[in-house]
Amino acid sequence: MSDIVLSASVRQNLLSLQSTADLLSTTQNRLATGNKVNSALDNPTNFFTAQGLNNRSNDINNLLDSIGNGVQVLQAANQGITSIQKLVDTAKSIANQALQAASGYSTKAKATIDAPTGAGPLAVAGTIADLTNAGTNSLQGKTLVFTPATGSALTLTISNVAGAGNVNSVDSINSALSTAGIGLTAALNTDGSLTFTSSNDSASQSLTAGTTPAAGTVALSGTATFALVDTSAAGGGVGKPVADAASQTARAGLISQYNSVIDQIKTTAQDSSFNGINLLNGDQLKLVFNETGKSTLSIQGVTFDPAGLGLSSLTSGTDFLDNAGTNKVLDSLNSASSTLRSQASTFGSNLSIVQIRQDFNKNLINVLQTGASNLTLADTNEEAANSQALSTRQSIAVSALALANQSNQSVLQLLR
Repeated sequence: MSDIVLSASVRQNLLSLQSTADLLSTTQNRLATGNKVNSALDNPTNFFTAQGLNNRSNDINNLLDSIGNGVQVLQAANQGITSIQKLVDTAKSIANQALQAASGYSTKAKATIDAPTGAGPLAVAGTIADLTNAGTNSLQGKTLVFTPATGSALTLTISNVAGAGNVNSVDSINSALSTAGIGLTAALNTDGSLTFTSSNDSASQSLTAGTTPAAGTVALSGTATFALVDTSAAGGGVGKPVADAASQTARAGLISQYNSVIDQIKTTAQDSSFNGINLLNGDQLKLVFNETGKSTLSIQGVTFDPAGLGLSSLTSGTDFLDNAGTNKVLDSLNSASSTLRSQASTFGSNLSIVQIRQDFNKNLINVLQTGASNLTLADTNEEAANSQALSTRQSIAVSALALANQSNQSVLQLLR
């Protein structure tokens, strides 16, 4: 093109036309792509800044899937706790049925201390309100020691003299026994002796002599002489209760129902998993909330099988024998309920945190993408107006170029 000689006016108009064509091409490209910055050549600062914002947006967006899975893991754990709580309530219902069932024993264990003995006032029987007959009979100063299988021994002294551990009435003895958790009830006989009978709640316990009780027994000792009563019709049941066969059969049936519920608690805890993570089986859930991995939340799981809740299967002939044993089971169930409710609250708080961060990440992604768009997106209204203006300018430039070329055409006419 350098060999072609153009007049100054033609060249100037040609440059203007080329510039307009470039601008028109740029405008049409912006309209076609919707972006005013399509490469680093268009605007390096805006291009790389927008690219950084979009990259961060994509990184955070990739984390949303794992956060969503975390929400489902917590939902699965919460559903498991809800179901286990219902099973615990069912077990409570069975235990309450055992409490309402007929006593498992037709006769409870008994022991009697000797009546007042001696000459004159020493042998005078006391009354319910004054066991020692104003301190004159032989019961004055006698000690009674009750040693349960679990817990501390209780020592009582029969005396009309006020003092710690001193008792002189049936009511005071029974009050002391109740406070100490000894399942015995005292009653005064006509000869002034006292008979101690296992309470309804402790109907299954046996009574033994001495200071070393076996499981399920109360050992009796002291300066007062305890005589264990044979409560069985056939004999040989000294200090032992007489079981009621029909009642024990009914209680055995309740134990079978209870154990089925305990088995379901175990399988429910094992099944409360999502995507291989089970927060009710001791697993840990770790969630990452940002692209650098510095914003995290670790949720430690719990073990909510029966053992983890302090529950266990019952044994027929050992458990649900009387109200005391049944109440121990109920205490364990109530403790399990409290543990479940507390953990449900903890998981609920964690779930709330995860959902808040999930929503935050979604909104942050929108902010990042909007910021990137503000740096790169074209204003289509503006670009459309520019396109119309440049088209008009291009038409004018073509006409101007034609006018500038008229002088050359006049010379051509002369040459003809």
